[in-house]
Amino acid sequence: MDSYDIRGGERLSGEVTVSGAKNAVLPILAASVMIPGETVLDNCPDLADVHNMCEILRHLGCEIHWEGHHRLRVDASGVKGCSVPRKLMKRLRSSVFLAGPLLARCHQAVLSAPGGCAIGSRPIDLHFLGLSALGASVTEREGRLFCRGTRLRGTPIHLTYPSVGATENIIMAASMAEGETLLQNAAKEPEIVDLQNFLNACGAEVSGAGTEEIRIRGVKRLHPARYAVMGDRIEGGTYLMAAAITGGDVTVRGLNPAWLSSELSVLARMGCRIETDEGTVPDGGDGWIRLSAPPELSAAGFVKAEPWPGFSTDLQSPLMALCTVAKGTTVIEEAVFENRFQCAQELKSLGADISVEGQRATVTGRANLHGGRVAAADLRGGAALAIAALEIPGETIIENICHMDRGYGKFDIVLKELGANIERRETHGRKTSGETTGISKE
Repeated sequence: MDSYDIRGGERLSGEVTVSGAKNAVLPILAASVMIPGETVLDNCPDLADVHNMCEILRHLGCEIHWEGHHRLRVDASGVKGCSVPRKLMKRLRSSVFLAGPLLARCHQAVLSAPGGCAIGSRPIDLHFLGLSALGASVTEREGRLFCRGTRLRGTPIHLTYPSVGATENIIMAASMAEGETLLQNAAKEPEIVDLQNFLNACGAEVSGAGTEEIRIRGVKRLHPARYAVMGDRIEGGTYLMAAAITGGDVTVRGLNPAWLSSELSVLARMGCRIETDEGTVPDGGDGWIRLSAPPELSAAGFVKAEPWPGFSTDLQSPLMALCTVAKGTTVIEEAVFENRFQCAQELKSLGADISVEGQRATVTGRANLHGGRVAAADLRGGAALAIAALEIPGETIIENICHMDRGYGKFDIVLKELGANIERRETHGRKTSGETTGISKE
């Protein structure tokens, strides 16, 4: 497994344009299964999770072609299979997104429990309760889920919890069901709006994404389209927090500041100066955020990670790292995943003062962090360790960075071009070099 070797103490400055959003492109790739013809995705991120999803699509009969690093062509004309092998499901949590599209296209789907980061149970029952409401039958045998739905029909569906994945799976299946589906208590994340926009570009009739009530009028057929994936707000937030812990000045481009409104509010409360521009395109995807950090950060107070528009659970771990050096005490409550505090123990091994009780973590700042060897247990926890390491003058080695490859493209190269002293090392110890990213250094 590769590792990051970080020697902190360097102030970050400059500009970076975020990649396409991991959490948006994966359901969009799943939806491409419903479209007979070639889908072209621009601003597609070059990530391990994306490549794993592409491998699943190839297994189902899709033809996949990359043009450069950020344009992906998916031709689903030849889709024949409806069964995803267990070994492929285990690589990718988002493989469960294929249930709805396969039901719509093939009238059946055979899946198993998905993999991904071990950050909590993340039950998928809401996905299948929603698909059952549309008329699908779901049975389980020997650890495999068998879904059949010869004739899906629209119907009112009320989610007991605003699950992002369930919302997206239901939208995709309902987009080709007979009649109209009214989905209530839907998740409201910006990535769901992006899925709606993609489906509508392909001929679907979906409205209301971004609110708790979404209407889907089923159509008989979708057609190919070219679509640009939204910018990754989680990636952008991570780089802003990296700038904050180093006392830096960084501008993040390619995203709508409104996507990070709660996170920017917390960073401002900690003493950071925030400037924003929503851009000129309708979805704000060409906007930017500039963060200028103070000499010393203040505590964030109380922060609750919860569904959007609340503070993102995906940025809770990076925030924890940031709070380890802030003046005062911060209390973080996690209301989405029960195992999101896994990085706390690794941060403590670097000198952080963190106590965890249930779903609350108390972080006492101004810790004297020191270098060491730590391991990423999950994607966002790995980012948190890297953020902490940027503040430590000594050497910190972060192992298991394969988790980070799932959600951050060229993470070390981006940080290096912003001024960080970071190297990626292969298992046998050789440094790896990367191509440039086009980041401008101030």
